[in-house]
Amino acid sequence: MSIDPRVALESLVSALQEHLAAASSRRGEDDPAVEAAFSSIMESFETYEDALYDAYGEVTPLVIYDESDDDDMDDPDDVVDPFDDDLEIEEK
Repeated sequence: MSIDPRVALESLVSALQEHLAAASSRRGEDDPAVEAAFSSIMESFETYEDALYDAYGEVTPLVIYDESDDDDMDDPDDVVDPFDDDLEIEEK
């Protein structure tokens, strides 16, 4: 059973608002509330993107950033240009 993209979007917006609230009241560099809100954004975004794809065959131009991606971003040639006409989008 697939979730309605509008419901998933509302969850993502809520996660973003919670992250803003946590970040604005941060208590130190490793504040668990900020880390939890960060994780919630990631999970909500993935749910939204899956729901959007399931319902309409569409994806967003956004990508989840992972610390393991740091090495990939060191080389400017590895950065994907979303406006490249030759770009092939990976289907889920």
